[in-house]
Amino acid sequence: MTGNLTIRIENSFKAISPEGWSRLSGTHRGGTLPYNPFLSHAYLSALEESGSATAKTGWHGHHLLLETEGGKLIGAIPGYLKSHSQGEYVFDHGWADAFERAGGRYYPKLQCTVPFTPATGPRLLTAEGYDADVMQDTLAAGLQEVTRQLGISSAHVTFVRKEELPALEDDGYLHRTDQQFHFINNGYADHAAFLDTLSSRKRKDLKKERRAALENGISIDWLTGSDLTEEIWDQFFTFYMDTGGRKWGRPYLTRQFYSLIGERMPDDILLVMAKREGKYVAGAINFIGEDALYGRHWGCIEDHPFLHFEVCYHQAIDFALEKGLKRVEAGAQGEHKLARGYLPVTTHSAHYIAHPGLRNAIADYLERERRDVEEMSGYLSEHSPFRKGERHEQD
Repeated sequence: MTGNLTIRIENSFKAISPEGWSRLSGTHRGGTLPYNPFLSHAYLSALEESGSATAKTGWHGHHLLLETEGGKLIGAIPGYLKSHSQGEYVFDHGWADAFERAGGRYYPKLQCTVPFTPATGPRLLTAEGYDADVMQDTLAAGLQEVTRQLGISSAHVTFVRKEELPALEDDGYLHRTDQQFHFINNGYADHAAFLDTLSSRKRKDLKKERRAALENGISIDWLTGSDLTEEIWDQFFTFYMDTGGRKWGRPYLTRQFYSLIGERMPDDILLVMAKREGKYVAGAINFIGEDALYGRHWGCIEDHPFLHFEVCYHQAIDFALEKGLKRVEAGAQGEHKLARGYLPVTTHSAHYIAHPGLRNAIADYLERERRDVEEMSGYLSEHSPFRKGERHEQD
């Protein structure tokens, strides 16, 4: 309890009204923060209702809601009690192993993030019209108190905006960094203008790569809104299951998930689909934010040279330039993205570790890891495909 404010736990998005949730910054277009589709009620509820992120799959909803005395929602943290560390993209398996070898119990832990979605966005969500700093401080302290009351090992706030870090670090959360690769739109008029900023050799390489990807009679379609029929989702799900099964062993998302997002947020979705001989053979799903395009995953049923790069990276840049979006976030890891105009960007997470011994060991590790991430980012930036002297803003 903080003054006349109360923090309570809600286990399901079914019990949270879409109208109340849409008061929070970043969850809708035209707010204080740019709209992030992964924080929308439509996306988060679809994960739960489809059976993708549930207690059965190790994602037990544990959402923190900050409410006024009258029950008005003015802040929130999407959270999940986790019985494993899969589907998070911020790896703490080593922490868990070490703690359990020492006799501790790492799981369950509290994971504050969007399941299966390595995209930075608000985590300490606050309502429009309230002091965001005060609300974020309240949420950070509330999350720590919930962790203590549950008697669990830790709480992890992953892919958090760097602007939210002070509220968390002031409460004793440990700061962790990692790296992704984003395309930054520096006001390019079109794809040709972007290519003009690359070194001559890199520009020739990318033009050659794009031509090769479309050999064998391949064409590309952009599908969004009413284009997203159940037949299209059936085809895309086949791609997802084939590639995801080989890459991860067991794909995370169910077929129903795609039907739900296609119904609830079709204008926020872009499918880039590759067609050969009148049949779709590969595709990538992207989500359209207010200022960014977020690439998520892809799949194929035919292998063609360079098609993955065309469908996932080059076409995403084309779409962002056409729509005037500021950047493309192409998911986790992947140094191969650098040669295609995606620059290294630092991502952030914050971790509350209850056990003092484990906390001290992790704090020492993270200090060294942050230095390594910073050094690698500098090295990769120096080896970008852009001409010397070209300036590119990075987050």
